Amino acid sequence: MRLQGVKIGFAVTGSYCTIAQVIPIAQKLVEEGAEVTTIFSESVARTDTRFGKADHWREEFERVTARKVLTSIIESEPIGPQNLLDVIVIAPCTGNTLAKLANGITDSSVLMAAKAQLRNQKPVILAVSTNDGLSNNLKNLGVLMNSKNIFLVPFGQDNPATKANSIVARMELIPETILESLKNRQLQPVIVNADQS
Repeated sequence: MRLQGVKIGFAVTGSYCTIAQVIPIAQKLVEEGAEVTTIFSESVARTDTRFGKADHWREEFERVTARKVLTSIIESEPIGPQNLLDVIVIAPCTGNTLAKLANGITDSSVLMAAKAQLRNQKPVILAVSTNDGLSNNLKNLGVLMNSKNIFLVPFGQDNPATKANSIVARMELIPETILESLKNRQLQPVIVNADQS
């Protein structure tokens, strides 16, 4: 088990169409021996969408990790001073979260967790899923790619024909990205074909 005893924060933000894809990844991390704590953005914790109800997502992550989901800034704040985690993965990481992180804004549970982790000079991994990754958010992506202790799950365009600016991470590469980040290395290549077939 490659991640035996590794304490992972698995932070979920509001790319609602992607949440179902990351639950099996959280399960895989647990199977690899990791201790996984889920952190929901306030939006994910409270918003029912056509992709699923907030309570359903909470129940699924708590079932997979056997731990309570953190859903507030107050619950996330101790991550820093108590040095609770080895690595945080934000999956999916929305464009909104990307922009706020790049500009030092801490107004959600997920951003507080990331700030707390960076305070401890430990890895924060971004698994982007955003329709504006190659337009308004490209500058923020560039800032974060050049930031210390920030690592990216390899990503690519998911539908260049009809959504030319949209990018999505290859979620199945999250475990390998974690392993590399713990060695202070970025998994390569960063830009890949987003088609997982």
